[in-house]
Amino acid sequence: MSPLLSRILSIMSCKYSLRPTELESTLSGVNVLVATYFADVPAEEFKTLTALKGLTAFGFDLVRGTKTLDLIKGGFPSGKYLFAGVVDGKNIWANDVASSLSVLQSLEGVVGKDKLVVSTSCSLLHTAVDLINEPKLDKEIKSWLAFAAQKVVEVNALAKALSGHKDEGFFSANAAAQASRKSSPRVTNEAVQKAAAAFKGSDHRRTTNVSAILDAQQKKLNLPILPTTTIGSFPQTMELRKVRRENKAKKISVEEYVKAIKEEINKVVKLQEELDIDVLVHGEPERNDMVEYFGEQLSGFAFTANGWVQSYGSRCVKPPIIYGDVSRPKPMTICWKNWMQIDGVSSRRRAERVNGAR
Repeated sequence: MSPLLSRILSIMSCKYSLRPTELESTLSGVNVLVATYFADVPAEEFKTLTALKGLTAFGFDLVRGTKTLDLIKGGFPSGKYLFAGVVDGKNIWANDVASSLSVLQSLEGVVGKDKLVVSTSCSLLHTAVDLINEPKLDKEIKSWLAFAAQKVVEVNALAKALSGHKDEGFFSANAAAQASRKSSPRVTNEAVQKAAAAFKGSDHRRTTNVSAILDAQQKKLNLPILPTTTIGSFPQTMELRKVRRENKAKKISVEEYVKAIKEEINKVVKLQEELDIDVLVHGEPERNDMVEYFGEQLSGFAFTANGWVQSYGSRCVKPPIIYGDVSRPKPMTICWKNWMQIDGVSSRRRAERVNGAR
């Protein structure tokens, strides 16, 4: 449920005269857990929610709900179970289990040791399944991560520690990984830090106004009033996908890969010329997933082989991991644009698009 449910319950109680005794009789014989996540529960709604007699347990996000933690410590209904969401279910980083254990221990006296249940902050739907599926991921970065399977292990380790069976080896390894991530030079890039510190509020604004840019563009390109172009990417053919797989698996040489990409660019440029397109694009045959293609050329990014997560419905995506300051070590698209100019692929006007995240 969302944190708004407690507010809705409060409204329903007023509007429909829903009395706690009616709810209690309706839920008689059924163990009901009501859980919130992603945010704090406002004080009044917390009071309304925890006052409902027909519920067996309450689950709260104690990663992002720090104020909720204070509310629980201020008063929690006797005899009810608390599912304490101390393991972050929304991201892919290893939990600081020592810190989480400290939070749990502070709740034992409030809730009762037998009523305290270790939990994730939310469903594990939002993270990838298992790091065991990532044998090629950098070892240091991998030690900083916890996918769904690892988060379940963290929950189990915390529950055992609460019951007096602390796995010192697990806690020690976790502490080392936390320290490694904080101190690793791969996380902090001094050049990026200095550039960010020097950034002024006006730096994100162009010094030249739009009309001047349009005038300069028109003088150079001499475009018609309604120029025709494409959105950038052309279809990724089966042959193109095969070449990319073979290049990634090192089954073909870099020269063979580049040759295949250039041939594909020639093909799509020729097609656009035949269709009399005004502003040509190179078709982006060298790019796989848009985000992954650019991320692989930036520092501070890591990529998984099987780190799929649900986007919506049945659609899944494999997002990159940003583990440190992001910088661009070298130009990302200039080589293909320069090749088109040097090799004279076309004398027509061309556009080089760098799509942003949508």
